[in-house]
Amino acid sequence: MRYTLTTLKKLEALFGALDYTIRYEKGNFHSGYCIVEDRKIAVLNKFFDTEARINCLLDILNNLNIAPEDMPAIGRDLYEKWLKAKQEGTEESE
Repeated sequence: MRYTLTTLKKLEALFGALDYTIRYEKGNFHSGYCIVEDRKIAVLNKFFDTEARINCLLDILNNLNIAPEDMPAIGRDLYEKWLKAKQEGTEESE
């Protein structure tokens, strides 16, 4: 997967399609991001570079437990590629 601004924009569009708001702000986040309960707001550390922002958004998507087939097409393929790469990386380390 390429960590480019285009990839980041696709993920941001996917979150928008899922009715989530993404905000980039400074804060003391232990994981690099914070989910505001019951408000569908994800707050990411504004000092993160593009790769860290992409990884945080993918991690959030993974924790939301939304099945890829239930996602809008706008970012589904990107998320599926990430899941596949993650699974392959896990299998190699075992």
